Amino acid sequence: MDKLVKSIQEAVKLSGLKDGMTISFHHHLRNGDFVLNMVMEQIAGLGIRDLNVNASSLFDAHMPILEHIKNGVVTGISADYIAAGVGRAISQGIMQKPVQFRTHGGRPSDIALGRTPIDVAFIAAPTADPMGNCSGKYGKSACGSLGYAFADAMYAKKVVVITDNLVAYPLQDFSISEDYVDYVVTVDAIGDPKGIVSGTTQITRDPVGLVMAAHAARVIEASGLLKDGFSFQTGAGGASLAAAKFLKDIMLEKKIQGSFGMGGITGYMVEMLQAGCFRNLMDVQCFDLKAVESIRTDPRHLEISAMQYASPSSRSAAVDSLDVVILGATQIDTDFNVNVHTDSNGYIMGGSGGHSDTAAGAKLSMIIAPMFRARLPIVTDKVTCVSTPGKDIDVLVTQGGIAVNPKNQELQQRLMAAGLPVVDIRELKEKTERITGTPKTLAKGDRVVAEVIDRYGQLQDSIYNVPTK
Repeated sequence: MDKLVKSIQEAVKLSGLKDGMTISFHHHLRNGDFVLNMVMEQIAGLGIRDLNVNASSLFDAHMPILEHIKNGVVTGISADYIAAGVGRAISQGIMQKPVQFRTHGGRPSDIALGRTPIDVAFIAAPTADPMGNCSGKYGKSACGSLGYAFADAMYAKKVVVITDNLVAYPLQDFSISEDYVDYVVTVDAIGDPKGIVSGTTQITRDPVGLVMAAHAARVIEASGLLKDGFSFQTGAGGASLAAAKFLKDIMLEKKIQGSFGMGGITGYMVEMLQAGCFRNLMDVQCFDLKAVESIRTDPRHLEISAMQYASPSSRSAAVDSLDVVILGATQIDTDFNVNVHTDSNGYIMGGSGGHSDTAAGAKLSMIIAPMFRARLPIVTDKVTCVSTPGKDIDVLVTQGGIAVNPKNQELQQRLMAAGLPVVDIRELKEKTERITGTPKTLAKGDRVVAEVIDRYGQLQDSIYNVPTK
């Protein structure tokens, strides 16, 4: 006995998928993903329409979904992140119903609680056996952790595993187990490895980025949180990685060993693990080849689900044990609200991901961002979209100074005592505008194209269409 079926089309038929249902996808193959497009092509060919797509993220590789929207195959989308290509079309009003943005913790929470039920989940698996045990650690399309797919597999009514590396039963070291899986399909390729992971993730060499990174490391050092057992998350951006490098130097000099590093793991976080800066890494998504190799071979590098990572309705979530998280921003306002959903023109080009989850959980949530990009100030009176509320942000680090949220007076005093360049966020805004000029007020359309749902399942903000000229 096995669960192998001949094709994706046969799996769709067997799943009982009908008009108006919800299907789901995970994004560990990122911009190299073939699975979503292959599945949608087969569904469209079967004449099924009016579907809701619940994807943990959508990338520019998924641009073909726009044709399925135009043709009525897809009428609803929910995602944690949407890249600029698909996002631009949504901002121009391609969908009749608003897209629903969730967070990496809010998505599995709402799935588990039945707020966003899934009829059929499609799991892109770099390796699987005929019964559906599967892993992302092995195979030609290896992506590492499958953390975002766990909730889909556990709670969907039907689960289809799609793989390009079928191995004998039982697969050793599986991530998702056979008891959640209904059907298994083999294909020639589930993705392009070049788009799945980058070979290296580079630390910035930009002088501005290095100044910000040095400030960030010193903020952490002065905060009082940097001691044995310290826990930390940072992103894959150049300045964030540079901050991690400066932090690594401090930790090695002071012989501090942290408890864990977490999040989407990069090769640089792996180097910190190997250098003894952390006892473990907790990995919901691998960002590069070094991280994939590490999670495959090092037992200290742990795969975790999005539920364990950040779900507010789980019995516990790792974000609540975080000491420090370093995050980015496209905008931050004078109340410390942060926008990571839209660009300076109001077009969708991102999403919260784990931004607001980690900001809510960490003892110190830090934004690193330049004073301006393309002569547009980072600090504004009011952000275009509230992705993460200001109550959860502690400090903004720029090359022109460090602004501390007034709620955290103790942190401000610590940073000033350490000789760091602390400034009021309004002063930072004025200082920046003396360089850039005051930007024009962004024109907002009259129709809501996306709703930002907070990690607890409540409406936090709305994104409006970008008016056509």
